[in-house]
Amino acid sequence: MDEKLKVYDEKMTKTISNLNSDLAAIRAGRANPHVLDKLTVEYYGAPTPIQQVANIAVPEARMIQIQPWEKSLLKEIEKAINMSDIGINPTNDGSTIRLVFPELTEERRKELVKDVKKKGEAAKVAVRNIRRDGNEALKKLKGSEISEDGIKDLEEALQKITDKYISEVEKAVEAKSKEVLTV
Repeated sequence: MDEKLKVYDEKMTKTISNLNSDLAAIRAGRANPHVLDKLTVEYYGAPTPIQQVANIAVPEARMIQIQPWEKSLLKEIEKAINMSDIGINPTNDGSTIRLVFPELTEERRKELVKDVKKKGEAAKVAVRNIRRDGNEALKKLKGSEISEDGIKDLEEALQKITDKYISEVEKAVEAKSKEVLTV
């Protein structure tokens, strides 16, 4: 791959990994510890991810169990979960917090699929914006050390890279949609 295109390839890779982490946080009826990835608690004055202050286990298909290393963190973790957009009320038994995921209704599944598709569209737009930036940068090279044919070849290569990432986005969205709709 041409050095001039490497930057755009890396940016598109980051877009895909952002999409994948966003999709991992969407719950699909089964308990997925990744729904807690973006939650932080106040720990010795610093916001700290829950994974760094507690053991997180999935003892059953639809339950996450959070066991903080310090009992004093129970209330903090419970508060963080209540203030998040997870939409599940934690149950606190004095030593552990349990999140029980209810079965998703058909309506809720369809809403989640819409959300998944929205995130997919946003990722496609981001990839296309990166391509546009790349094409503009290539056009500025006109009249320099690269011939017009060379610039055309680079634009075609950039388009191929873009197509590859767009299809990756579509695959990720399709897989997550299927997972959400599976009862």
